Amino acid sequence: MQSTPQRNTLTPNTTKRLPHSLLTTLISRREQGRKSFAVLLDPDKVEQYDFDQTVSRAAQHQADFFLVGGSLITDYVQRDMIATIRRLTQIPVILFPGNSLHIEPSADSLLLLSLISGRNPELLIGQHVIAAPLLKRSGLDIIPTAYMLVDGGVPTTVSYISNTTPLPHDKPGVAACTAMAGELLGLRLTYLDAGSGARRPVPPALIAAVRAAVDSPIVVGGGINSGERAYEALNAGADLIVVGNGIEQNPDLLPELANVVASFNSLSSVNQ
Repeated sequence: MQSTPQRNTLTPNTTKRLPHSLLTTLISRREQGRKSFAVLLDPDKVEQYDFDQTVSRAAQHQADFFLVGGSLITDYVQRDMIATIRRLTQIPVILFPGNSLHIEPSADSLLLLSLISGRNPELLIGQHVIAAPLLKRSGLDIIPTAYMLVDGGVPTTVSYISNTTPLPHDKPGVAACTAMAGELLGLRLTYLDAGSGARRPVPPALIAAVRAAVDSPIVVGGGINSGERAYEALNAGADLIVVGNGIEQNPDLLPELANVVASFNSLSSVNQ
């Protein structure tokens, strides 16, 4: 990566790599019974690990997507990160923005997060109004996303920055109704997140309740630090699992995740 980050000039991305939108891809895979996994790369943690090696290993173990972003970004390195990913892999890059300052048009897609588990108007619509003109001309594939924080057992950066209380981990009915409301409002993707560094992941019972309540693809992240937890999330109904801290702490987690996802996809191929 370049040592000097470049500031975002919001030049539209004219070299898209996704043959279809992210949403279309996830819907198609869900219809086929196929699962996916993504590696979350936090710009504020780039200096804590060998970025090139992390990207290459993710590609080696057949990660489907890279998510780039975080709740708090203190440096302009997203463009450099995406350029490195482009140089090393063909894997699509999805922005996972914490606010309207985190828009980088050189990515493929952006999750337009509406934090429907909280009651902070800035993260329900306020930041979206500020970002709308920039997003409109960015050329990014925009995915309206119902973002739901779930109690992961410890306070997280996202709960602090968003000034919201996560959904109780033992109230799947509340989560199901929240997700249902988001889908009825027109949000196209449901993201259940226990937060970075969560002590416990989103419970399988909660994922299953949300799966029964909505038709949209479901993304699950936070606290997935083993193959067993990945299997439980996917088996409960997640279409895409996201791992970040887990692979920073345990590089062997990547092959475990790859094997779990491959086992689901092999089974779906047999059943078709």
